[in-house]
Amino acid sequence: MSAGRIQTLAGIAGLAAFIAFADWYVGTEASLGVFYIVPMVIGATVLSWPGLVALAILCSCLRSWFDVPAPLSEQLLRFAFATLAYIASGLLVAALIRNREMTINHLANIRHEQELRREAEEQLRILAESSPAAILTVDANGTVIAANSATNSVFMIPEGETMKGRAIGEYLPVLLDALQFDPGPEGLRTAAQAQVRRQNEEVFLANAWFSSYMAAEGKRLAAIVVDSSEEMRDREEESLHHLSEGNRIAISAVFHEVRNLSGAISVISANLKDKHGIGEDEDLRALTSLAGGLERVASVELRSRTEGRLDTVDLQGVLDDLRIVIEQDWRDIGGSVRWQIPRDTPPVLGVRYGLFQAFLNLAHNSHRAVRECDVRELSVIVFAEDNKIVIRFVDSGLGVSRPERLFAPFQSGSNGTGLGLYVSRAVLRSYGGELRFEPRTPGCCFAVEVQIA
Repeated sequence: MSAGRIQTLAGIAGLAAFIAFADWYVGTEASLGVFYIVPMVIGATVLSWPGLVALAILCSCLRSWFDVPAPLSEQLLRFAFATLAYIASGLLVAALIRNREMTINHLANIRHEQELRREAEEQLRILAESSPAAILTVDANGTVIAANSATNSVFMIPEGETMKGRAIGEYLPVLLDALQFDPGPEGLRTAAQAQVRRQNEEVFLANAWFSSYMAAEGKRLAAIVVDSSEEMRDREEESLHHLSEGNRIAISAVFHEVRNLSGAISVISANLKDKHGIGEDEDLRALTSLAGGLERVASVELRSRTEGRLDTVDLQGVLDDLRIVIEQDWRDIGGSVRWQIPRDTPPVLGVRYGLFQAFLNLAHNSHRAVRECDVRELSVIVFAEDNKIVIRFVDSGLGVSRPERLFAPFQSGSNGTGLGLYVSRAVLRSYGGELRFEPRTPGCCFAVEVQIA
């Protein structure tokens, strides 16, 4: 029990004793019982309701001892009414104190929530103002009612002016179209890539994320707009570079086959000339000349290995990208992909785009091979071997009927051009790697070898 509580109880006892003494001193001429309400009020600050009831009974007893003489029945009624009055006064004060404490706590909670709300609003304001993306709010009429400072730079608003109050349809029509769409009570939450017109009539490509909501004033739309023109330029230039590199490798591989064919034609022509003595035949001389021409054309074949252009590639990242791309297709056919990739897989030499395309081609081949099978599974197994990494793609398909023709160009039974495996192997060889077929029953297995960086 705390010292303050003990002192209060001692004061209540002393006050009750003083009132009893005064009541005794006055005698039977008058009753001072009404003053016992004072210790009851003080006791309500430290006592619980059982304690208040006990104190009320004690005060009623003291009052009865020094009360004006009366019949027993009247004394009992006075005792009962006094007890009820004392209890009621004490409980009333206790309730008032409790309500006061609850009010104080409630006000403290409200002030705390207001502080948190002001802090959150300040953080959001700082976040919006410091963001390089344009953040704006549009009303139901398509008028901008709020915008951060980055909006002015994104939309090239002249200095001293703001985006607020302007019609968003003149700059980003897709937001105006979104306002016309009625998504229901849940609102609209989506993203779009669209062309945006700046104040100076310049057009650029932007990524926009926006959502609609209902306010007291009507429908509202909040949007975040990011200029993605640089990203688009980099992506298109990178795509052009990869396309050129892929075409170079494919042409190099085809020229290699042409040179082999032209060499074989030259050998056959020489054999015919020696065997049948028709060296002066015009048709044979023309055929020999054509074969020589093809061989000279094929002599422009670029070196099959790329020199000075290999990068250090994060193999784990390439396989993670592959997982994102292919797993949904396998789930759509009721299949599954099992990944056995060590956590400490080292980086490898190559070009990220080329490795990804080779892996994707193998995964798509396995996807086509298992569609009609009862078990549809693909396992991607990675392990280190000497100074290279081996990635095996093992599926549960029917296997390959003519493995000797797998890497020949222009396969007659393929769904595309018949160059997939041919070009993939050429690409991997250009990185100093290899692609090979490993027979197994059942299923099919392709192994990709790449050098550790």
